[in-house]
Amino acid sequence: MNNAASFLVLLFIAITYLMSAHEKVFHWNTTMDWLKGHFANSPLKNFVPHVTAVLLVTELAAGILSAVGCIQLYINGERTFGYYGAFFSCVAVLQMLIGQRLAKDYDGARNMVIYFIPSILAVYWLS
Repeated sequence: MNNAASFLVLLFIAITYLMSAHEKVFHWNTTMDWLKGHFANSPLKNFVPHVTAVLLVTELAAGILSAVGCIQLYINGERTFGYYGAFFSCVAVLQMLIGQRLAKDYDGARNMVIYFIPSILAVYWLS
């Protein structure tokens, strides 16, 4: 492996999204209660469980592909899985950004940049 930065960013993505997905799966009701309150005055108010399920699938794809990408990058330098993990990470961040903007949570939307920067860098480095 000759690209430690890519490996570390993929590890960051894997940890971030696998832990987020774990929380959604094992604490679904608590998550729904919070999200329904957060989106109560937004166009998403009636679709919170549906959009959360879509986000969950995207987060699982990002997390699993990034974890496999770490292993693949370490073992043989191949970047395919890592690239797709980083790509799905960007998609997840954009989904959350749209949700935060629709909820008029501009501070939350601004915080999405913190996750988007390493994700888009990984897409660039691994392409």
